[in-house]
Amino acid sequence: MENIFKITHKNKNSKARTGVLTLPHGTVQTPVFMPVGTNATVKAITNDDLNEIGFEIILANTYHLYLRPGADLIQEAGGLHGFSKWNKNFLTDSGGFQVFSLSKLRKITDEGAKFQSNIDGSYHMFTPENVVDTQVKFNSDIQMQLDVCSGWGVSRKEAEEALRITSDWLLRAKKRWEECRENGYKGILFPIVQGNFFEDLRKKSAEFVSSLDMGGIAIGGLSVGEPKEEFSKFLSYTTDFLPEDKPKYVMGIGTPDYILDAISNGIDMFDCVLPTRNARNGSYFTRDGMLSIKQERFLHDDGPVDPECNCKVCRTYSRSYLRHLFKSSEILSSILATFHNLYFLNNMVKEAREAINNDRFDEYKEVFLSRFKAGAIK
Repeated sequence: MENIFKITHKNKNSKARTGVLTLPHGTVQTPVFMPVGTNATVKAITNDDLNEIGFEIILANTYHLYLRPGADLIQEAGGLHGFSKWNKNFLTDSGGFQVFSLSKLRKITDEGAKFQSNIDGSYHMFTPENVVDTQVKFNSDIQMQLDVCSGWGVSRKEAEEALRITSDWLLRAKKRWEECRENGYKGILFPIVQGNFFEDLRKKSAEFVSSLDMGGIAIGGLSVGEPKEEFSKFLSYTTDFLPEDKPKYVMGIGTPDYILDAISNGIDMFDCVLPTRNARNGSYFTRDGMLSIKQERFLHDDGPVDPECNCKVCRTYSRSYLRHLFKSSEILSSILATFHNLYFLNNMVKEAREAINNDRFDEYKEVFLSRFKAGAIK
């Protein structure tokens, strides 16, 4: 497998590093936070605004796009890039997590995952092969294997079975992906480490995916309801068994504490719906914690959401006005809050990259989080 990742600097006192991912639709500076565009759109924000903030890669969701509008239609439009007109990179997940979390009726077998659509109740089957085929039709720059994600608190027997199936599915997905590459597809397939919260299973899975020498590695089955200490423990433990020269991706983390913890463990990529979902609920990221714009104390407040933020929302609008938009259920409320939250996280990760390059990441992390955790802005 050709090397798509170059480490540019390693922090002296932790596993944190900066790097560059080279993908079909451009390079990506890492560490990187990737906004989630479930339906080939990041909710409440335009491509122009995503470009203005500086994003080089976003996510789309295989499950939702497979059901609506369908992979064939997207392929006819020129893949996700032609369809959405986002001309930078797309990472698409396999849809496996949605099968397990959204479908009331599902059945997992060695063959694949049979599930019921959350839209119209129709039945469908995902297999490792057709999930690769679907993502090829999307022309995904990075695609994920179909896996079985087991939640916090399941039995060892369940975790072992989920890992067995995930590992078998990976070999089948890899074979189909290699066939697609021979036919001109340029995207990369990431395997997924599973094993739940059992150290020996995590080690077994990490060593197995590492042995396949693929373009990158995703760490799954974390941030699934476990305590923060368990997340940190198993993330650190898992990375010890992964090759240093591969880009590493943790799915579903989107708050400063989780992101900076991941970076300190050598994670290069992460995503989450939380920043955009919080925005639609009137919750803003600030250097001094989360700010709920709906509070009455902001009724006459002419200051910006975050005085230290240089985004166009903070440069232009007052807390009073943003509170008014939210209380009036104006669409603009979601648009402005989404821009701010994504700008804030992108800027934080950019600062983290600069700190790593200057060998002061540990100091940056400590200072940033001590202030952020101190509470909501006054």
